[in-house]
Amino acid sequence: MDNSTKDIQGGIESVPNEMNRENISKEEISKITRKRKLILPVMIILYILPIFVMIWSLFIGRFEVEPGNVLKILFSPIIPMEHTWSSAEETIIFQVRLPRIIAALLVGASLSMAGAAYQGLFKNPLVSPDILGVSSGAGFGAACAILLSLSTWFIQISAFLGGITAVITTYLLSRLYKSGQILVLVLSGVIVSSFFGALLSITKYVADPYEKLPTIVFWLMGSLSSARYIDIMSIAPAIFLGGIVLLLIRWRINLLALGPDEARTLGIDITQITRIIVLCATLLTAAAVCISGIIGWVGLVVPHLARMITGPDYSRLLPMTIVMGASYLLIMDDISRTLISTEIPLGILTALLGAPFFAFLLWRRKTGWV
Repeated sequence: MDNSTKDIQGGIESVPNEMNRENISKEEISKITRKRKLILPVMIILYILPIFVMIWSLFIGRFEVEPGNVLKILFSPIIPMEHTWSSAEETIIFQVRLPRIIAALLVGASLSMAGAAYQGLFKNPLVSPDILGVSSGAGFGAACAILLSLSTWFIQISAFLGGITAVITTYLLSRLYKSGQILVLVLSGVIVSSFFGALLSITKYVADPYEKLPTIVFWLMGSLSSARYIDIMSIAPAIFLGGIVLLLIRWRINLLALGPDEARTLGIDITQITRIIVLCATLLTAAAVCISGIIGWVGLVVPHLARMITGPDYSRLLPMTIVMGASYLLIMDDISRTLISTEIPLGILTALLGAPFFAFLLWRRKTGWV
């Protein structure tokens, strides 16, 4: 055996297990090496991307503010300086754009993280954060509050409680059966989601078609136009609690992919870990939906984008999902408020982009999902 063949065989250890180690060529080894060299710079760029998107978002909008004034307004609470800007410009930056940007980052990260967690739990690429009925429950809760002419704060509380109630109902319904817990949980989610969807339809049917119905429909389409600091403060505890717990147990989600028997052999309590993931993902989704309305496709598509970069390892996948989801929804929100003269609901934009991309993923993965 010549030296070149030995060199090739010596480098095979760095090649993924799924490749044929005996028949691998120099070109394949070179291709894999180049791909791995590109992954690290791409990951670094994506991790800092939310910062740049956040800064960029402050400069754009229908109300034009000079870039120099934007920077001065941002640093004026810290560094004393002469006021060369108007009070209207300061209000636009601090009371309109900044809270909306923060809300978009939190909502995007929450929905993406919940979707990734559910996909790992159910081992299904078609799973989204509303698989257990949280969106339908939140929509019904918000519709009831709008129908009763309650304030914005009560609408958000009602939406949050409606989402939590729907998931609790789903879980209790699934506990009626002793076998096939994961499958029964999904089927229970379909039942509860359909039930709350019917209740929502009844609410829209009895609503005033000139005042209440348009408000309900617009809320269901998803928007961050009314995001305020008090809204962010109200959802932040639930988002941080659910997100931190999922990050701490992300290595256990990897073990769920081995199957229930193998996971139990490795010391994983399937019932307990299922409860924790469902609870955390529900907190994330319900908290996000209560201030943004129903925004689809984010929790379904973004985890797949992150998986294409990091692979299926949740120790890297979950953090990448957070930053990509935050950046993605913030970019979508920027487009929704600047593309045309009237604001486009976020749910419409995410569906217009998410559905074709998901079709591309289906075409790309003809041999199966990874």
